[in-house]
Amino acid sequence: MSRTLSASTNKPYGVARVARVWDVARSSFYAARSRAASAVVPLKRGPKTDFTDEQLTDHIRTVIQKSPFFGEGHRKIWARLRLAGIRTSKRRVLRLMRAAELLGPARRPAVVNSNPHAGTIISEQPNQLWGTDATAAVTMAEGQVTIFAAIDHCTAECVGIHAVKRATRFEALEPIRQGLRDHFGAFHAGIGAGLRLRHDHGSQYMSDDFQKELRFVGIESSPAFVRQPEGNGCIERFFRTLKEQLLWIRHFDDVEQLQTALLQFKDDYNRGWLIQRLNFRTPWQTRQDFLAQRAAA
Repeated sequence: MSRTLSASTNKPYGVARVARVWDVARSSFYAARSRAASAVVPLKRGPKTDFTDEQLTDHIRTVIQKSPFFGEGHRKIWARLRLAGIRTSKRRVLRLMRAAELLGPARRPAVVNSNPHAGTIISEQPNQLWGTDATAAVTMAEGQVTIFAAIDHCTAECVGIHAVKRATRFEALEPIRQGLRDHFGAFHAGIGAGLRLRHDHGSQYMSDDFQKELRFVGIESSPAFVRQPEGNGCIERFFRTLKEQLLWIRHFDDVEQLQTALLQFKDDYNRGWLIQRLNFRTPWQTRQDFLAQRAAA
């Protein structure tokens, strides 16, 4: 159109005039003409990868098969690939796992109502805030049993775990005793000074005997809000992992066999479970990093 001759002046209209009438930028016209004149086929942008989609999918399958855990999402698979020296992006891992149907089933998000718990439950240093709670399991010979556990709110490390047939207030103290022996070196009066314990309002935790022993070892009681399990969310999240990785996929003859499996899982979890909020480090690695920083200071 720009080369068309005007009927009145017998001169071409020109690119500027045509672009102004059509309300089109001249740069768009020149860019389109340049693309049409170029014979070079545009290539896909971005860096060239070391692996094709098929090769990377095979590596993903290998990582999933070697992992001692079940149902890990694409973020942890991406982190394990990095530990194996395979560099790629999270989005690509997600795309390939979705195409190969390697993703675990996901829950639909629930409707979130107003929540009075607007703070944080993550402590800045280890051994500042522990959380404890109980969950149920089933054995073949003794039926339903109770599992008590305690976890550090900073490192997400399981500091104690205990299975028992009768869930009394005295048995609820066993994970706390284990944690004090492992991380404070002993169990005596005042050994846990400076430590707070988050728990719910269950009868074992609110009993006089439980509270008296906490005061004896110097631990401050920190009950969660009533009907607000988010306040004790660290131990709740640990129990979800415990059920998905152990309790729901194995059968146990009795409490003794269950207790042996729990202690083994505790070690595997602390040294091998990658946690996103810890920058995909294990609880044991996180505690060691804190100890190294404290020693350097």
